[in-house]
Amino acid sequence: MEKLLSILNQCLNETLVQVILSNRRKSSISVSKPAANASKSSPNARRKPAVGKKTVIRPFLEKEELLFQFAEYRDNQVFHSNRDKEETLACIENLLKESYKQIEIWTEDCQYSALVNRQGKAAIRRHAAVHKKLELPQGEISRDRLSHNRKKAYILPESTPIPFLQELGVQTKEGKIIDKKYKKFRQINRFLEFVRDVLPALPKDRKLTILDFGCGKSYLTFAMYYYLKIMEGYDVSMTGLDLKTDVIARCNQLAEKFGYEDLHFLQGDIQSYEGARQVDMVVTLHACDTATDFALGKAVDWDAKVILSVPCCQHEMNRQLQGELLQPVMKYGILKERMAALITDGLRANLLEQQGYEVQLLEFIDMEHTPKNILIRAVKSGKRPTVKTEEAYRRLCDTMNLHGTLEKLLEETGLK
Repeated sequence: MEKLLSILNQCLNETLVQVILSNRRKSSISVSKPAANASKSSPNARRKPAVGKKTVIRPFLEKEELLFQFAEYRDNQVFHSNRDKEETLACIENLLKESYKQIEIWTEDCQYSALVNRQGKAAIRRHAAVHKKLELPQGEISRDRLSHNRKKAYILPESTPIPFLQELGVQTKEGKIIDKKYKKFRQINRFLEFVRDVLPALPKDRKLTILDFGCGKSYLTFAMYYYLKIMEGYDVSMTGLDLKTDVIARCNQLAEKFGYEDLHFLQGDIQSYEGARQVDMVVTLHACDTATDFALGKAVDWDAKVILSVPCCQHEMNRQLQGELLQPVMKYGILKERMAALITDGLRANLLEQQGYEVQLLEFIDMEHTPKNILIRAVKSGKRPTVKTEEAYRRLCDTMNLHGTLEKLLEETGLK
């Protein structure tokens, strides 16, 4: 515990992002029966009220003083309190001894996680922050981030009129976000955060080629072009591809209307697209079933530096998935479907790693908005997994009879 408290003491400053206390101890949940001789009104007749499911602690500035806000999540409510550094350190120590087993400490440089037992012994692990792992620039410390009553700092400013957002019905002419489109606005900005994170992997000394397969109405395609071209100054040539002729015609009209000369939309499918020889970034959002595999296969063939993919409707593995060991679970259709979807994305991630990509599976948007919320983010690093890791992949596929389209495409092109 002493070492953990020392780490906490060092992290409780303006570089702290948040501390999360979770995994309640049993004694903090249960309520003991009153003693036989205790009065019903006695304050000692019962234990202290149960703590919340988790407590989240974040720093903020109030009149130039650094304070820490505690948010305790309990009974579908959140209870807030503010403390200075000394009180915060003492409170966390007490909560770890009496109420919670687990702590996560997030700073702009790294992440610590620890499990603490009843005797106060802590098993501490240190992890590199995501931006460090991908060699991304360190987040800039700003006093706005520590402002107590701060608004969410969206990449696309919330009150600034943006032509494509107005045309697509997300903003009014004055720049106000339309209430019914606020989820879409948050989704757009969340996606742009993923794009921002991979900018260091993209060259800036030449024109970039970006393909968006299955672009649909192209909310995210327009947003990506606006962010890269207008806000960040990248020289880009971007193409959106979709099967619907009327949608493509409408998107081309809007691109011309906004003066987006390097943004074009084509009608066609992913599998047969042959319009490029080299691509820097491939985006595929909700491409159905094996269409995602064809997009990933082409991205690998083009040696794309970045891949951003949100798969959808993973039916292929659901048909293939076998294995006597899992039959007691797989006999339930809904569980088999979800398991097959997760396994599909896991195998896709493994195959991309075997092609020299550093891969993360991230949550795109909250589950309450859509169940299709896993984003595969792959950044070309040239580093490949060990032979042992590849053998484990092969053993799983053979045992469960799983041989997907992406694996076959890579074998056909000699990349596997």
